[in-house]
Amino acid sequence: MKLSIFDDLVTEGVLSEDQLLECRDEERDTGQPLDKVLRQKGYVSEQLLLELLARRLRLPFVDNLADVEVPTQFVQRVPAQFARTYNLIAIEETSSGLKVATCDPLDIHPMDDLASMLGGMAEPVVASRAEITSLINRAYQRSSADVDELLEGIEDDEILGLAAEIEESEDVLDIANKAPIIKLMNTILFEALKIRASDIHLQPFADRMQVRYRIDGILYDSKVIPKKVQDALISRVKVMGKMDIAERRLPQDGRTSVKVGDGEVDVRISSVPTSYGERIVFRLLDKSARLYRLNEIGLTVENEGKLLDLIACSHGIVLVTGPTGSGKTTTLYASLAELNSEEKMIITIEDPIEYNLDSISQIQVSNKKGLTFAAGLRSLLRQDPDVMMVGEIRDHETAGIAVQAANTGHLVFSTLHTNDSAGAVTRMIDLGVEPYLVSSSLIAVIAQRLVRVICPRCKEPLEVSDQELQALGFTRDELPHGHLFHGRGCDACLGRGLYDRTAIYEILTINETIRDQIISRTSASVIKQVAVESGHLKTLRMDGAQKVINGETTMEEVFRVTQMDVF
Repeated sequence: MKLSIFDDLVTEGVLSEDQLLECRDEERDTGQPLDKVLRQKGYVSEQLLLELLARRLRLPFVDNLADVEVPTQFVQRVPAQFARTYNLIAIEETSSGLKVATCDPLDIHPMDDLASMLGGMAEPVVASRAEITSLINRAYQRSSADVDELLEGIEDDEILGLAAEIEESEDVLDIANKAPIIKLMNTILFEALKIRASDIHLQPFADRMQVRYRIDGILYDSKVIPKKVQDALISRVKVMGKMDIAERRLPQDGRTSVKVGDGEVDVRISSVPTSYGERIVFRLLDKSARLYRLNEIGLTVENEGKLLDLIACSHGIVLVTGPTGSGKTTTLYASLAELNSEEKMIITIEDPIEYNLDSISQIQVSNKKGLTFAAGLRSLLRQDPDVMMVGEIRDHETAGIAVQAANTGHLVFSTLHTNDSAGAVTRMIDLGVEPYLVSSSLIAVIAQRLVRVICPRCKEPLEVSDQELQALGFTRDELPHGHLFHGRGCDACLGRGLYDRTAIYEILTINETIRDQIISRTSASVIKQVAVESGHLKTLRMDGAQKVINGETTMEEVFRVTQMDVF
């Protein structure tokens, strides 16, 4: 049966005969199943393989389990460890038993064991491993036994010895036959990736270690790890990040790469000693994250038009400002993607390189080797670029070279840490750039923040008072729907009523009036006031308020990330 099914891959032109023979030889030598060998070599994707198996075995194929509610009897009767080890989860009750999703329909023995546990029929359906693992996590996450089951059978004196296994790129879906600590760490990583977390915090307390996930900029508590396995879990993290396990008194940094099925995620790891043990933070960078275009990042029609005019300029500096994690890099990459063409030479210097762009030369900063932003930017000028992107202007030298580049016919994009758009002007002068050079080179400043979006699955109308509308700067007659919206809270948004994020913008284009103010060293607040009163600038709060009345986000979100406009 197996051989005839996999021969179909050759018949359908997915594989060559030589590739199939090569994989069969490796199957014989290593003892690994042929389907796993095919996926590891990248000859066939899991999706294609499972669709073929489902077709040949005449089984239903389910490509999305996001809306599935797992039958209660499955969670009550089947241990989480069994479900995780064999990647089996019930998706529906039938008259004779349960429909059970599997990603290995050729392995029938676990299905027989499952039928015995359930006391009824287990009808197989085929689904991807990532979908099954995600549903298992959702089904068992409210059970306090979840962490206990992962650590089942582990003795206190064995704990530290179980953390040292390491693979070049750990597959976080593969927890069968792994040591309990490794299963626990892989489960934490996979759960974080599935709920779109950007960071994982392992925070030690006097009696426990708390796992926390940052989702859409907000930290949420998750699993509680027993204190007795804290040191083992930290050792496992250090092994993954190639850090010094013996060093517990000094901060350390590490990095690794983890697989999630066919995808891969870069993980940056930071550890610092605290009074209750070492605190660990992971930053997750998905290599497969897609590049956003200008029409997808929250720009209004007016602001998108302004930005398109700016990137069409032949020379000058465009600065994007905002705190860490406010989406500045995404805006810059969306602008570069719009500019990317055969006629333009685009070079970037970044720390780190977050997205890989085709046909654009990207340089990674390396302070240890002397390749700083300033040194790299100076070298870029000799590379005949049309457009340059500098990750961040941090000092006088980088600012000076950026201004020089803009004044010699180059379009320069960069970021700066200021609270609003007008503040970037005075910040450049504070860095030591002469006001006349700032006024001649700077063409625009874009300030931005990220706000969470109302969950589309549980979005519903919200009645508000006239006073609340007045705080937004609108009257009831100006509401396009007659009311505002909020999220009721559902499983998709973890009960928060908010899911994913969009950006709010403040785009200050430099006109002659502002140039005169820069040369005369006018304060940032005066520049901003004059720009707003002349209708030249809409502030962050104004842009956010427009998104509130359009039903995209909530008042609380806009007030959380913006300051009151005081003029």
